[in-house]
Formats: sequence, C-alpha cells, structure tokens
Amino acid sequence: MKRRLLLGSLMGLGFGMGPADLRAEAAALLSALRGGGVVLMLRHARTVPGVGDPPDFRLGDCATQRNLSAAGRAQARRIGQTLAAHGLQPRLVRSSGWCRCIETAELAFGRHEVWPALHSFFTEHDAQRRAQTAALHEALAQLPAEGFEAWVSHQVNITALTGTWVDMGEAVVIRGGPDGGTMLGRLRLDA
Repeated sequence: MKRRLLLGSLMGLGFGMGPADLRAEAAALLSALRGGGVVLMLRHARTVPGVGDPPDFRLGDCATQRNLSAAGRAQARRIGQTLAAHGLQPRLVRSSGWCRCIETAELAFGRHEVWPALHSFFTEHDAQRRAQTAALHEALAQLPAEGFEAWVSHQVNITALTGTWVDMGEAVVIRGGPDGGTMLGRLRLDA
C-alpha cells in the first residue's frame, strides 16, 4: 500500500511537464475530487518564519505555537474560494490540533474536527509516526465512495504517508481503497 502511494507521488511531481500539462493534471485532480472516494490532504497555509514550534509550545494555546502569517491567512481563504469556484465542498474536514492547521481549515472550509492522527510528530519518536500513519492508511481503506474529505496537517505527516514534499498551502489528492490509498498527484489551489 505505501508503495502505491510513493509511485503515485512520482507521477504528481510534474517532471518534464509544461504549463498545459500542469493545468490538465490540476483539472484531472479536481475531477477526482468531484468523483469522490478521495482525500485532499492539505499542508497548513504559510506561517510566520520558523521551523517546528518553540520548545515550550502547548496544544490549545496558540500564543505558544508558530502560527499563520497574514499571507497564510489570505492563502487559506484563496484555497477555499478556488474549491468553491469549482463547486467542490468536502463532506468532512479533519485537522491537526495545531492552531496553524485549525485556522487553515476554518478559513478555507469554515469548519473542522480535530483528529489526532493528523497531529505533527516532528519532535516525536518513530513509533508515534508509524502509529499515526497507520491510522491514516486505515482511514483511506475505509473511505466512503461519496464525496471527498479534506485533511489539514503538516509536512511530516504528508511525507510519511506519500513520500513526497509539499509547500505550505499545497495539497496531495489520495484515492482511498482497501490497499490504504493511492496518491493521484499534487495540487495548488491558491493561485
């Protein structure tokens, strides 16, 4: 199952693709969202400069975390506007409990539910990474065929699941299935 996700991520990188090819790929990914049975896994929007969080950060206390910048808040709004312009609304929005993810979800989709499987494991042990990634694979294996879900998370979670890197505010589209999912490609929604 992870092998299929990694293979799909290579197809979504756009190697050797021109602008028309990239537009066609974006259209195909938007069509996949419309068709359902997929997840739009979004990295939180742009943050203030930094890596990770301050050493004394606390979940639920945004003042102790690295948060969205003004540009990130605008980016999150554009993501939601782009999806709405294409008639796309996720049936479920799940988010990491980090404030930058929650704010991205709220600005883009107007709602969220916190799901610990999407929490950052940037400073956690390998066992935590494996457990959370297994939970994501399990959810992909049980994904309903109707509609799509939006999962707002962190770079480390997206890389652990797909083997690919995405920028802040960029997403991957993953088709669910009994094998734990197949990555269809990367998608920018804030243009």
